[in-house]
Amino acid sequence: MIRAHVLICGGTGCTSSGSQSIQKAFADSIEKYGLTEEIKLVQTGCFGLCALGPVVIVHPDGTFYSRVEVGDVDEIVSEHLLKGRPVQRLVYNDVAEEHKEEAIAGNVSLNDTTFYKSQNRVVLRNCGVIDPEKIDEYIAMDGYAALGKALTEMTPEEVIQCVTDSGLRGRGGGGFPTGRKWALTAPNKADQKYVVCNADEGDPGAFMDRSVLEGDPHALIEAMAIAGYAIGATEGYVYVRAEYPIAVARLQIAIDQAREYGLLGKNIFGSGFDFDLFIRLGAGAFVCGEETALMTSIEGNRGEPRPRPPYPAVKGLYGRPTVENNVETFANIPQIILKGADWFRSMGTEKSPGTKVFALGGKIKNTGLVEISMGTTLRHIIEDIGGGIPNGKKFKAAQTGGPSGGCIPAQLIDTEVDFDNLTAIGCMMGSGGLIVMDEDNCMVDIAKFFLEFTVDESCGKCTPCRVGTKRLLELLERITRGEGKLEDLDEMEELCNYIKANSLCGLGQTAPNPVLSTLRFFRDEYVAHIVDKKCPAGVCKDLLQFKIVADKCKGCSACARKCPVNAISGEIKNPFVIDTSKCIKCGACISTCKFDAIIKE
Repeated sequence: MIRAHVLICGGTGCTSSGSQSIQKAFADSIEKYGLTEEIKLVQTGCFGLCALGPVVIVHPDGTFYSRVEVGDVDEIVSEHLLKGRPVQRLVYNDVAEEHKEEAIAGNVSLNDTTFYKSQNRVVLRNCGVIDPEKIDEYIAMDGYAALGKALTEMTPEEVIQCVTDSGLRGRGGGGFPTGRKWALTAPNKADQKYVVCNADEGDPGAFMDRSVLEGDPHALIEAMAIAGYAIGATEGYVYVRAEYPIAVARLQIAIDQAREYGLLGKNIFGSGFDFDLFIRLGAGAFVCGEETALMTSIEGNRGEPRPRPPYPAVKGLYGRPTVENNVETFANIPQIILKGADWFRSMGTEKSPGTKVFALGGKIKNTGLVEISMGTTLRHIIEDIGGGIPNGKKFKAAQTGGPSGGCIPAQLIDTEVDFDNLTAIGCMMGSGGLIVMDEDNCMVDIAKFFLEFTVDESCGKCTPCRVGTKRLLELLERITRGEGKLEDLDEMEELCNYIKANSLCGLGQTAPNPVLSTLRFFRDEYVAHIVDKKCPAGVCKDLLQFKIVADKCKGCSACARKCPVNAISGEIKNPFVIDTSKCIKCGACISTCKFDAIIKE
């Protein structure tokens, strides 16, 4: 009889940290102690708290072990699983004061921890809970009940109305109403219609869709089948980037299992409805996150956007009516059908119902995956869930929406995060990357970083994007070299607005956002680069000088010995000096000095 389950994170983050070796060590140790019939090992998807991986959770007591190593496994098995004594040194105990005693005992609930307690896991409800490679575990969590309900109790029109009434908006970035998109597609007659999932997650630092595919792939399959029924489509395609090998493998396993159980294919649930699903791999082109470029790529052509109209609802994949949504949008659908539109609207805000998944990264303690109700403040996400800024640094800004988004400054940290509030301050939700920056980040350099990305990823089809973003990047590079002029700022704004208004697709139309938002909220940093020839954050190398403070220097010569270009000289026990004409500003001297005697000016 099974008396305990050991859940081991099998997401990409923990896998890269050795969770597969940990799983094997558990299997070997459990066998050694004769516990094979009592303990069940379960490989799950991402738990969310990636900063503390590899993660292991023991149920039914819920003990959360973090940063587990192979060498810890035998102790966990012999002490905890055999004798009932949790290994305290590995227990995650970042909990509220009222739960400290339970944490010490090793049986605190995940929902009592500071990271999880204010999250609302709808999309991520099964991630870290079930084995994504076993369809029976998904079914045990009400899996495919929504598909059964839709096919046997609802008409296609009722399904679309339910999604419309829920207020679900596309989670891929634009926030277009999902029900409306389906309703526009359904009436269009064709010999074939398609459902397409955009799993081409290209934003730097974003891994929300990947985690759902790795941890709960059947939710996507069920949702796409429901969408097919609603619009009259019999085929679906999941366009996922080839750089996600674990996600691709688990999705294919899930598709094969669904076919075997009769949940894909002919006459599903005896309803007469046919639907099948196929995977198409992307080659990593960011522009293929745009729906028309994505469909062009599925068709076997170079991924370039098409002019709209006609929209995909009329002429999409292979010229047929097509519904396209991203992974997170689809992952909401089964729960909406099962629990109703009012349930979904009970979360979030009036115009942005439901939850949003964010990949929290950058200068933040708890990097990982979080799911919060729409309308949660940025402060709550960063300070409470994220654990704040490490090393006593001050919060400076948060970038939402990746290369298509903008920077939210510290003075707007109490902004309630939803589609309309972010748009109002010149940012956007995007797919859900949220990069936190502290006082050591240069906002001009941040804008340049994102422009470099979009210039590199532009397909080149339209001149405003191909040439305009390149000219914009050249202006930013000139400013970070200390060669900028104040009139460059006006020229940049004019160029940004031209690119936004005239680019063919969303990549070009949103590419200027990082520049416009940093100009709006951090214009003083641009002026400092241009007028004072200084980078206030000490990031832009061409504007820096390294200097040894004589009063602090002990004359130990450590910096001189470390300097790769022999730019530092002096006599032992006397202050050393840096020859700025030789200095390459590599920072090796600063990291070597034990007396904080070297500064950047």
